[in-house]
Amino acid sequence: MVQKKGATRVSEDAEEELARVPLQAILLADSFAQKFRPITLERPKVLLPLVNIPMIDYTLAWLESAGVEEVFVFCCAHSRQVTDYLTNSKWFSQPNFSIKTIESHNCVSAGDALRLIYEQHVIHGDFVLISGDTLSNMSLTQVLEEHKERRKKDSNAVMTMVIKKSKPSPLTHQSRLGTDELFMAIDPDTNQLLYYEDKADHLKGTISLDNLLLADKSSVSLHNDKQDCYIDICSPEVLSLFTDNFDYQHLRRHFVKGLLVDDIMGYKIFTHEIYSSYAARIDNFRSYDTISKDIIQRWTYPFVPDVQFIGNSSTKLERLGMYRAPGIEQSRSAQIGPFTVVGNGSTIGNNTKISNSVVGEGCNIGSKVSIEGCYIWHNVTIEDGCTLKHAIVCDGVIIKSGAVLEPGVVLSFKVVIGQQFVVPSYSKVSLLQQPTKQDSDEELEYADDSSAVVEIPSFNITSDKLSGELTSELSEPQRRAVSEVGSGGVGYMWSVGEGDYEEELRHSVAPIPADKLAEVIQAAIDDMEMSAQDGNLLPPSGELQADSNSIYSEDNIDDIRDDYIYFEKEVEATFLRAVHENIKEDHVILEVNSLRLSYNKTSVDCAGALFYSMMKLAIETPHSSAGDLINNATNVIGTWKKLLKYYLPSLDEEIEVILKFEEMCLESAREFSSIFVQVLHLLYDEEILQEDAILNWASEKEGAEEADKVFLKQSKGFIQWLIEAPEED
Repeated sequence: MVQKKGATRVSEDAEEELARVPLQAILLADSFAQKFRPITLERPKVLLPLVNIPMIDYTLAWLESAGVEEVFVFCCAHSRQVTDYLTNSKWFSQPNFSIKTIESHNCVSAGDALRLIYEQHVIHGDFVLISGDTLSNMSLTQVLEEHKERRKKDSNAVMTMVIKKSKPSPLTHQSRLGTDELFMAIDPDTNQLLYYEDKADHLKGTISLDNLLLADKSSVSLHNDKQDCYIDICSPEVLSLFTDNFDYQHLRRHFVKGLLVDDIMGYKIFTHEIYSSYAARIDNFRSYDTISKDIIQRWTYPFVPDVQFIGNSSTKLERLGMYRAPGIEQSRSAQIGPFTVVGNGSTIGNNTKISNSVVGEGCNIGSKVSIEGCYIWHNVTIEDGCTLKHAIVCDGVIIKSGAVLEPGVVLSFKVVIGQQFVVPSYSKVSLLQQPTKQDSDEELEYADDSSAVVEIPSFNITSDKLSGELTSELSEPQRRAVSEVGSGGVGYMWSVGEGDYEEELRHSVAPIPADKLAEVIQAAIDDMEMSAQDGNLLPPSGELQADSNSIYSEDNIDDIRDDYIYFEKEVEATFLRAVHENIKEDHVILEVNSLRLSYNKTSVDCAGALFYSMMKLAIETPHSSAGDLINNATNVIGTWKKLLKYYLPSLDEEIEVILKFEEMCLESAREFSSIFVQVLHLLYDEEILQEDAILNWASEKEGAEEADKVFLKQSKGFIQWLIEAPEED
């Protein structure tokens, strides 16, 4: 039963009854959005493969592991596909884990779904609210305990939202998941959410907070570095609130914001921040790409390819993040690169190269094919000589010989791309014709098999049947579909509307093009200079206090230190991607510069982080002796010295690199400690460090304590040689 508004405490009997209620969850198996079109016109988003496993399986596996006993799966779009999948899966036979489906073809939003569930009277206590495109490995124990303790003291505490630290880009104003920059105001003492805005006007350079927020608060923390994980712990009142207010459609834009501005009812929302655990929602193609990479790099453990958690086929983890399922036929001359997954029963031809990609089950990949940063789903055929970069290829697609998929392409189910045809960047191709009109509300991707979407001519003819005779019998739209994607191709090319191209760049699986990134970086620098002159520059996240003029208090020192750690990890990930994908130095510089702006760092910070990444790569490359390690370092430095040198404009930065190397030798990379002087000599020979930088470092060290002179003493002979040797030596 729903507790009445105004009750101040729960009786002991009711408390005991609550304790006996199994932990329940509501899983929304509908996105109520259009961001995965045209794919979701044929299959629901929650059944799309994420590293070869349907998204919903990750969500259910986590709920089961977290102690949830009863899950109500709400299905709307393609509801029959979802219910059939669950019925035939292992989930219906799990002990102590019950799944019940609730279907509706009339709901057009999450609010409608929750109102329908309320009418079913199936929720009997606190519940987890989540969508079937969310992945996590967090424990629910602490957040549930916090929620229940708050409820005992304040019955108006109806929701706890899970959040996680995530720095947005100052260039695109979006997170690494491709979602808009999120501003949140939180009471640092109670973790109560006071303000939530994901559609800020960045041109204004300011955001407005109600004075009442500070009226009874000693301080308020304003953040733009938090990610909403879309995992909520809710009290039963949440369902009744949706029923009482039919304006609540979107969970965040309407419900959360509605409660935050409602000062009559007094309901409260709190936050729970996770640190070492993982939680993220697949909102768009960019987050699909990011979360896939996180799975492959094992941030989501135990929900990774080589651990069987839903009856998935056994996949073996090999070095450099390569996963291979059994039953693969791979030519000896084929090269499978790092961070790649290949599914069961797939074949790979001669001299084919695959890197940073996922290949599904039963795929047939020909010879001399190049696949980089792609997601190839199941039963796909790629003929000889094709090139694919940063694309999504759905089940049953055929790509004929010599075809090219440029970055950002999406090929929906059973599309055929003709010989030698080049599919332009960010194109979408489907056997369904593009709708002639768009739904008026961006939240309405409720396209079921038979309703709620305009009539779209479809294609059921395979390419091998497209003889001249048959082609003449096709309708005009079908003939157009044959001609749009090359000789022997089948599919409609969806057009990108005016003003939508920027959105495609922001949400694509492809990286933002280098020329566009350079343009955006320059615009951001110009904006920052203008904002600084006008005094409209937003401060970094931190506490806003009535008696403080600065956010740089001692309390924020830990945050600054944490920022550098995050910055260093981001730079390392960027560098490793450049190594594995053969990205040019100029493009890496653009990416590092965007991180530099994002974290407000200097050239010294960039140089230190890059040098750390290079030395870490050298030490992680297989070696059996100190000589091998020197060779590794020589190879890495020799290849990437132009990149490192870019961030060393003066002697001061060069000295900082030496100090960084000292720190590494004492802490994170002690294996270098015995060959410090050899690496120092290498940096000098490669003209990364000037003679004056090394001599100035030595001079500064002379006045240090004996314990800090370890590497100075080791370098004594080299330094003496620098002083005495003539220039030509």
